[in-house]
Amino acid sequence: MTLNDLVWVDSSGYHFADYPTILEWLKDEYRAIYGEDVYLEPDSQDGQEIAVRARALYDTAALGATIYNSFSPSTAQGVGLSRVVKINGIRRQVATKSTVDLEIGGSVGTTITNGIAEDSNSNKWLLPALVVIPISGTITVTATAEKVGSITAQPATITKISTPTLGWQTVNNVLTATPGVAVEEDAELRVRQTTSVALPSLSVMEGTKGAVANVAGVSRSEGYENDDDVIDSDGLPPHSISMVVEGGDSQAIAEIIARHKTPGTKTYGTTSEVVFDKYGMSNTINFYRPTIVPMKVEVNLTAFIGYTTGYDTLIKQAVADLINSLKIGQDVLITKLYVPANLPGTTPGSTFDIITIEIAKVVNAFGTINVPILFNEAASCNVADVVVVVAP
Repeated sequence: MTLNDLVWVDSSGYHFADYPTILEWLKDEYRAIYGEDVYLEPDSQDGQEIAVRARALYDTAALGATIYNSFSPSTAQGVGLSRVVKINGIRRQVATKSTVDLEIGGSVGTTITNGIAEDSNSNKWLLPALVVIPISGTITVTATAEKVGSITAQPATITKISTPTLGWQTVNNVLTATPGVAVEEDAELRVRQTTSVALPSLSVMEGTKGAVANVAGVSRSEGYENDDDVIDSDGLPPHSISMVVEGGDSQAIAEIIARHKTPGTKTYGTTSEVVFDKYGMSNTINFYRPTIVPMKVEVNLTAFIGYTTGYDTLIKQAVADLINSLKIGQDVLITKLYVPANLPGTTPGSTFDIITIEIAKVVNAFGTINVPILFNEAASCNVADVVVVVAP
């Protein structure tokens, strides 16, 4: 056996032997020099010295694996991953503040400078530096939470004008605020990198979806296209596209859509922004902000020996996490909830047996059928809305 048998690269990637194999190789090399009868057990000085060298060689090989893997987005970690995804024109998202679309109303021509709105929980929301109320008397702008973190606001709760301005009369949020996020994890960045490779694709729609997904602050997004001559099953008009986007600045999203969509294609949605091309021509871009659908879940189970009430919390968190990870427009399927609810691969998971799982929208009664989610909706679930019932 040679060193090339311990560390090598082939068509399937980088490989290196484990520590015991490296240790035995060094011992064989040592015996080849000093004789087969040399004593190299762990209680000898020579044995300990060889063990130190084996550990150093193993650690060096492992470092080589890390360096080798850092050149691929699928295996790079930390700073290495942050650097390599720049090839795709993206970068790791930093911690963000919560955002919300506000409808500002008032006198035509009113200029609001550094305006601030306030919600029912006294959280402050910062408007863009300059807002001018157009001839329609209302304008939708994206406001940013004053504090970093997951600041939430339900619809119609941001209604107070914190910086009174002559001509500014009303403020309201029609949709739920998009909570801020922590620094993007490696797994999340890898998913976004996979999406980003669609940017230079031959499909205009895939390129548009990829570009929108990489707008700063966007946490989830989905795109739909109706290239028929009639209204489709989602209610989209003929020859139109519709983007559903959670998070991110509305104006930035609209500009990206306008830049990537084909000429003459209609955009459809309830959020509208006016963008201008390089010739100064205006174009109204429409898209959706997802309607959040709160879900509740009831897990009925039989407890075995060893089950404790503390395991309820683990089950609730696992179920809520699964629902919150669903994509925009993805239905909530009961069968998919059994896997996380069973806590597979854990000790607590062997102490109970699930009888049934029932789900429903928070406003409805529990049932045993799947919950359909519209194309412009996104399911969500709070841990408090998951109930664990232990059979007597």
